[in-house]
Amino acid sequence: MELRGVEELMDLLYACRGAFGGPGFPGDRPVDLHQHALRTAALLRRSRPADKELQVAGLVHAIGPLLRPGDRTAHPDCAADAVRSLLGERVAGLIRAHRPDGRLTDDDQLRLRQADEEARHATFDAGVLEDWRTVLELLAARNSRLGAVD
Repeated sequence: MELRGVEELMDLLYACRGAFGGPGFPGDRPVDLHQHALRTAALLRRSRPADKELQVAGLVHAIGPLLRPGDRTAHPDCAADAVRSLLGERVAGLIRAHRPDGRLTDDDQLRLRQADEEARHATFDAGVLEDWRTVLELLAARNSRLGAVD
């Protein structure tokens, strides 16, 4: 599945409410995907405020279980494929590299993994999904312009 626009992505992220993802790492408990996505993105916004692509990768990495229920090994690839044309190669690459058994090759992948782990146990209020709409729209617009140039 390839997402065609920000509205479709927002609908999918809203659908994460009440959906629980299985543990990603030994000892993890299932987490509400909606809150997990918001907390992961918020943690990345705190640690890397200027890196919108990394923050958005944290926000959308949790859509895999909705796209391919039951097939945990395919979740990162499904999520990456779904957002690539909308949000760009870097966001897709960060999501694809984000797997429990994946080898991390750069600092941004490590930051995403750390934020994901921390968000699984965090309980802070990470705001609402609507707070991310403008960032998603800006990234989608930039990616659309870059794609038109290629």
